[in-house]
Amino acid sequence: MDGTTAPKQPKRPQLAALSRYRKWQLHEAKAHLSHLVRRAREEAPQRITVYGEDAVVVVSAADFAQMLASAKPERSLHSLLSESPLRDLEFGVEGERSPV
Repeated sequence: MDGTTAPKQPKRPQLAALSRYRKWQLHEAKAHLSHLVRRAREEAPQRITVYGEDAVVVVSAADFAQMLASAKPERSLHSLLSESPLRDLEFGVEGERSPV
């Protein structure tokens, strides 16, 4: 690759919710990283694009911790089935024995 063309990657849909945040091209983000981090900590998340596509969002550690805390915890298959409206459904135990 001669560096003049972008690597082929699957297209990602543009996320409309990100449009309200400051957009930085990757080369700008590299050149002004400390400013970008300061803005993410003090103002709002900052998004970085690669070849015009949203690639990453820089958020403050506090915002990230809040997102993790508000995320729904993963549930086990047992708990999902135990709370199912079909939890009392009876299955027959009839069947054929495997020859193995």
